[in-house]
Amino acid sequence: MMIIDARVRLPADLRSDMAERPDDLTEGYDAILDISARAAYGRAELDAAMETGGVDRALVHAEYEHGDYADELNQGVADMVASAPERYLGVGTVSQELPLDIMRAVGQVAACAALGFVGVSLQPAFFHMAIDDRRLYPVYAKTAEADLVAFVHTGINYGTTHPFGNDHPMLLDQIACDFPKLRLVACHGGWPWTAEMVAVARKHPGVYLEFGGLAPKYIAAPGSGWEVVYRFMNSVLQDQILLGTDWPAFEIERALAEWRAMELKETVRDKLLGGNAARLFGLD
Repeated sequence: MMIIDARVRLPADLRSDMAERPDDLTEGYDAILDISARAAYGRAELDAAMETGGVDRALVHAEYEHGDYADELNQGVADMVASAPERYLGVGTVSQELPLDIMRAVGQVAACAALGFVGVSLQPAFFHMAIDDRRLYPVYAKTAEADLVAFVHTGINYGTTHPFGNDHPMLLDQIACDFPKLRLVACHGGWPWTAEMVAVARKHPGVYLEFGGLAPKYIAAPGSGWEVVYRFMNSVLQDQILLGTDWPAFEIERALAEWRAMELKETVRDKLLGGNAARLFGLD
């Protein structure tokens, strides 16, 4: 079975220099996840982590944050994929800083398709927009038209001036209703609104859950808030779950070990670790 990590970040040595993010984002994420300690990890570290973890393919995300340049990030992803197309797939991004240049963002989606990417990554809440902000509708429309997958940040963020409400997974319901052919991935799985996340995924078969940046062991831990996801991923949502680590935010080898230690049906584990991604991204 092929192991597919549906979410790794573009390595640092393939990114242009970033301007400083807002202090509340930098401090918040460092306090919880110690992101800065691994921010300099490069291509060699990713290759080694995949080798150690036994990962066959990875989706490299041009994760757009304050100070990044979306076009340069997309080119970095394209260069990485071109260097090892048998190992990497690309997920691009669009410029989301306000005031939003809608035509530019739509053009960037088209460019992602032209580069052969499989998806587009969006983090509206980092830019004080809700997932269903109408300014993003042309971006969603173009993503659907180009037959790309939309990866959308859901759940909590650690920026003290960035409201949780913009990341609520229930907002994906409106997007899925308005764009029924658009395939959506709820990055980070929507915690703590897990019941709502399950409801959206049950209603829309084209909505997937990905768990990057999380310790999988907590998904199986009583009292963690993940109980409803854990229950249904082992049954009715088994075709809508994806392995994602958000490397280097979380170690690939550790994530795989914790998933394998969980009491999942073998068929479900196989789908989680690669089967569903292979189908979604045309690798089967």
